[in-house]
Amino acid sequence: MTFDEMIDRRGTHCSKWDMMEPLYGVSPEDGIAMWVADMDFRPPACVTGALAAMVDHGIYGYFGDEAAYLDAVQWWSGERHGWTPEREAIFTTHGLVNGTGMCIDAFTRPGDGVVLLTPVYHAFARTIRAAEREVVECELARDAEGTYQLDIAAWDAQMTGTETMLILCSPHNPGGRVWTPAELREIADFAIRHDLILVSDEIHQDLLMPGHTHTPMVKVDGISDRLVMMTAATKTFNIAGAHIGNVIVPDSDLRARFAKRMSGVGISPNSFGLHMVTAAYSPEGAAWVDDLCAYLDGNRRLFDAGINAIPGLRSMPLEGTYLAWVDFTGAGMDQAEALRRVQDEARIVVNHGTTFGKGGESFLRFNLATPRARVEEAVTRMQAAFADLQ
Repeated sequence: MTFDEMIDRRGTHCSKWDMMEPLYGVSPEDGIAMWVADMDFRPPACVTGALAAMVDHGIYGYFGDEAAYLDAVQWWSGERHGWTPEREAIFTTHGLVNGTGMCIDAFTRPGDGVVLLTPVYHAFARTIRAAEREVVECELARDAEGTYQLDIAAWDAQMTGTETMLILCSPHNPGGRVWTPAELREIADFAIRHDLILVSDEIHQDLLMPGHTHTPMVKVDGISDRLVMMTAATKTFNIAGAHIGNVIVPDSDLRARFAKRMSGVGISPNSFGLHMVTAAYSPEGAAWVDDLCAYLDGNRRLFDAGINAIPGLRSMPLEGTYLAWVDFTGAGMDQAEALRRVQDEARIVVNHGTTFGKGGESFLRFNLATPRARVEEAVTRMQAAFADLQ
């Protein structure tokens, strides 16, 4: 396959394309969908082959014997990220938003504070509030290059003692930071100091720009007794509709608590997702991911060059994920005007920065996981929509 192939997703119950007009008033006939975080690429042949084998067999009953699936999860984690989770520590949920909700349910109580390093993935806050917990927003700092940095001293001062959990996004969505081992050490120490369960959502761990290496939080010493790792193949291989992810709990006491809640709500994975992930986590899948990351890096370079050429606009340096985080502060306009130009004039649907929490007010998020010709067209439209600044 080639990542340059234009695949028409309209009319396929695709959230990214079929919901852009009902929600944002931009028709998919002339608009560009750059919001929902899935890719406009087919997964590798090993994944479609696994589904084809299921269809050929023709019976879709309950799934039994997860040994091959667990083998694949352990292999991928060991080969790609240098750690191998214990089999009994792996719980499979209906995606990682579901996994986040299960962690909140298992390890906190109504009224507890749950810390987020904002701006951050919007589903976290939505899930916390729906569970009747309190969102505690610890805003990230920015350096001279506009890149996100930790602000530990400020966060220490914010803590009241009512907080019981920290949810970390690593690599960071929407800012694209790949946290360094030193930064992860600081975050772990912050969690220990304030007695927080640390839930590390690492769904973007495989999507890295050249020169950057993801460090799993589990590799930080002294944190495993309060750590929950969350990983998934869904972002990596563009199979988000499979709704499958792993909550990995190294500590036996926390593991027992999580298992009890899993049992209490009757969670079990679907067979389609298990087959797809087992096939994806393989040498063939790994080679495809390497090609994907190289392609995404090309899209990143094209997008950043075009956007950063517009005076007042700045795309935050992207280290991981395929999500560009563009700051409109220097354009001298409020977000309503920026959105009017992006959506009404350029006909591009993006994620609004305000939905990511404190610090996102001047930003818009653009999804670059689409054929390069579409990224190029988006840049051309953006430059026309902001031509008066140039």
